[in-house]
Amino acid sequence: MNKQNNKRYFIHPEGWKFAGILFISSMILLFLSMAMAIVAIGFFLTVFVLWFFRDPERKTPQDSNLIISSADGKVCLIDEAYPPAEVPIKAEKMKRICVFMNVFNVHVNRSPVQGRVEHIVYKKGQFLNASLDKASDKNERSSLVVNADNGAKIIVVQIAGLVARRIVCEASKDQELKQGDRIGMIRFGSRADVYFENYKPLVKVGQKTIAGETLLAKK
Repeated sequence: MNKQNNKRYFIHPEGWKFAGILFISSMILLFLSMAMAIVAIGFFLTVFVLWFFRDPERKTPQDSNLIISSADGKVCLIDEAYPPAEVPIKAEKMKRICVFMNVFNVHVNRSPVQGRVEHIVYKKGQFLNASLDKASDKNERSSLVVNADNGAKIIVVQIAGLVARRIVCEASKDQELKQGDRIGMIRFGSRADVYFENYKPLVKVGQKTIAGETLLAKK
């Protein structure tokens, strides 16, 4: 089933409940005549949460020869590596581009290609600093395998970070995705790894990326 995840109202649905809890708590503190400094912090956190869960629209190129960034952030690693062991595909090294998201980045993740979701695999793990190389193996993660329309197999791995404590995957098995479709998010600092073959990387380590817009690789 194809989920309707393309239209949003600037804030990701995950953000409303957190902001609501903070806002109500702040109002209760205000009603109880608590210290204004504490009340002000509560309202500040409410605004920050809404800002953190922002979900702006993106203009995504539709091209089967391109891989588009799945995450806002900074490229922290480009190498060759085996996909996560739990992913049910042949264990062969693939090219990998890793994008680290800090708390100031948009955390909504997007599909790098157009295609069908073949597998979604979640694995519990640790919460190490997501910018570290070993986070790919040790941290909690969710792997999404997409069979691209051009026959390529692309893997997107959402990796929880030091502060992040929940990975939200909005895609479903057998879902047909367009390039740039929302596939989920990770709360409060994290990382997204994209595995692929037969594409040439177009980015460099340290380069900033925009989910749904930055070109990661090209055939």
